[in-house]
Amino acid sequence: MEGSKKKRKRYGGAAQGNRRPLDGSHEEPMPLPNPMVGFNLPNDRLRSVTRRLPQQAIGPPFFYYENVALAPKGVWATISRFLYDIEPEFVDSKHLCAAARKRGYIHNLPIENRFPLLPLPPKTIFEAFPHYKKWWPSWDPRRQLNCLQTSMSSAKLTERIQCALASSGNPPPKSVQKYVMDECRKWNLVWVGKNKVAHLEPDEVEYLLGFPRDHTRGVGKTERFKSLGNSFQVDTVAYHLSVLKDMYPNGVNVLSLFTGIGGGEVALHRLGIHMRTVVSVEIGEVNRRILRGWWDQTQTGTLIEIADVKSLTDDRIATFVRRFGGFDLVIGGSPCNNLAGSNRHHRDGLEGEQSALFYHYFRIVDAVKSAMGRM
Repeated sequence: MEGSKKKRKRYGGAAQGNRRPLDGSHEEPMPLPNPMVGFNLPNDRLRSVTRRLPQQAIGPPFFYYENVALAPKGVWATISRFLYDIEPEFVDSKHLCAAARKRGYIHNLPIENRFPLLPLPPKTIFEAFPHYKKWWPSWDPRRQLNCLQTSMSSAKLTERIQCALASSGNPPPKSVQKYVMDECRKWNLVWVGKNKVAHLEPDEVEYLLGFPRDHTRGVGKTERFKSLGNSFQVDTVAYHLSVLKDMYPNGVNVLSLFTGIGGGEVALHRLGIHMRTVVSVEIGEVNRRILRGWWDQTQTGTLIEIADVKSLTDDRIATFVRRFGGFDLVIGGSPCNNLAGSNRHHRDGLEGEQSALFYHYFRIVDAVKSAMGRM
């Protein structure tokens, strides 16, 4: 990645003779906004934020990068430095749907004239799933779910909770309430019977994340949870991408990095933006199968699939740029395995084996910019 390190100097990064480590450990931490509402929200037209992009960040192409907001110290400052010193937009999806999802987005898209997907998604658990209200105890104050994870709770845990409640009074003592609430919040458990909690089903997670029903159906339940837990929240991403609709009435050419199950593609489709071509880079075979299944049923454009981001060389990028006349959008979120909060043992920041793939995102965006600049 030496080329990327050299290019970083062009973007106001580490000064010569004072090179800061790539993991950002000496960076000033980037403060996370509270509330985490981004530059604007669909229901918040009065609050206006203006931003001026650094000159080197202005397209083409437009690009859009996503990762977990609660990353180790210095990570977002490093990501921002590589991506042309653009200020991240931090959004918690609980402001747009019924489940929290704290994410940072770095992009060079306009932020005026955004519009949300319709119909607007439900904002509370009971709006999304009215049937759970019947068994919901008065001492469970949750009205929204926490971040949807890549795994589900065990049957043993729900059994332990049921036993603890069955042997308690009504309402249970505060200590039992606290134990149950801690587990319910951690695992997003919902009430499905008297003293009985259960994890959400995959189709419910699809719904909360803005995917069509059965989007991930056809693969194992464990794989479905993993793929969904790593995906975009479609309504949030679509709100940001909505500015492209009037700009590209004839459709877009997209370079989709770390595509996953196609959250970006579903967002564009739901916005009514035709995808003429998508070059998708995704290493997971299950994810590729899910994306291809959805694409073949809903799209008329061309889908080109590449497994490994490392095989997308600068020469190959230049060939695609010549073939399609450039890319209108480069979109993706590199793996958060070494960034996410619960992953203490491998939380190595951007130097972790998986999260270091971010540098390929930067390399590829820069290669697209260079190739398009030569057109």
